[in-house]
Amino acid sequence: MMLDPAGALHWPARKLLAVADLHLEKGSSGARHGNLLPPWDTKETLNRLALLVRRYQPEVLVALGDSFHDREGAARLPATEAARLQAMAAGRRLIWVLGNHDPDAPAGLAGESVEEFSVGALVFRHEAVVGAVAGEISGHFHPKALVPARGTDISRPCFVADGRRVILPAFGAFTGGLDVRDPAISRLFRRGGRVFLLGRERLFSFPLAEQA
Repeated sequence: MMLDPAGALHWPARKLLAVADLHLEKGSSGARHGNLLPPWDTKETLNRLALLVRRYQPEVLVALGDSFHDREGAARLPATEAARLQAMAAGRRLIWVLGNHDPDAPAGLAGESVEEFSVGALVFRHEAVVGAVAGEISGHFHPKALVPARGTDISRPCFVADGRRVILPAFGAFTGGLDVRDPAISRLFRRGGRVFLLGRERLFSFPLAEQA
């Protein structure tokens, strides 16, 4: 497995690329509720995803749930962005793992919608399961970590991993984060684990215990 500093997981042997929590159309969702967010989150998120697809040329592209910010997110996609998703799906398997924000299949888009996706000994699901067997890849928690740097603290998205599971950071442009010290995350790593903090061109790794 390769963890990319852009926040994606690449499995070269299976030609698989996985991302989590795109939250497409979060900006338009906010506008419907009176929160005037900039409307360009989907375009920015898909720009970043397209770069990774061109770099790795995966045969399988897995979106680990909460790909859309709400049930109607896919229907609100601008035609240009819907076409980009269709183009990314051409010639490969696009797997939409369903999440709590998007529990239904995205209507009108290519791809397969599943609750979980298994490949060999690994299972790709939206939210980690306490006590799950080894081989779980998930998202949902939007993990981030706080590190000291030049007299201040910097908060950055991160992967969290041990020998049993990997939790991916949120990939979406407008997504927030949950500190890895939060019990919702730390309880999944009772035996310890490692944080892989996203940098501009590399990851910075340290034991999860340093954040406890």
